[in-house]
Amino acid sequence: MTVMFKHILVPVDFSPKNRHALDIALKIAESDKSRISLLHVVEIIADTTFEEYREFYAGLEKRAQKKMASLTAFCEAQGVPAADRIAFGNRVQEILSHAAETGVDLIVMSSHKLQIEEPPQDWGTISYKVGILSQCPVLLVK
Repeated sequence: MTVMFKHILVPVDFSPKNRHALDIALKIAESDKSRISLLHVVEIIADTTFEEYREFYAGLEKRAQKKMASLTAFCEAQGVPAADRIAFGNRVQEILSHAAETGVDLIVMSSHKLQIEEPPQDWGTISYKVGILSQCPVLLVK
């Protein structure tokens, strides 16, 4: 059997829905003997700099590190090599940059159901933008 995906990126926000995306990524990684990268992006408040809120962001990073360590350990307990990273900035840009810089073959992320009544609002979601702009395949998990 040919390995389809060697490196899978799972952007994480620590929500239950996101955990389902990680579970799917783990199944793919197990069958393809792949490795997983977990990426958590802390969005920078618009019209501010990182320096202005350094303590605030440091607190968010500390909380995220604990959660990321737990997710990394969970992946490795399933026999899947995993690495984690916390980034600061625009979520879409950071996800796409990380994928390009680390040679990701697949991005697996959670998505929510589009509302027909308000499509313009829903089409601006992070998962939609990543799906459109990514240079590698993107699997959206509902």
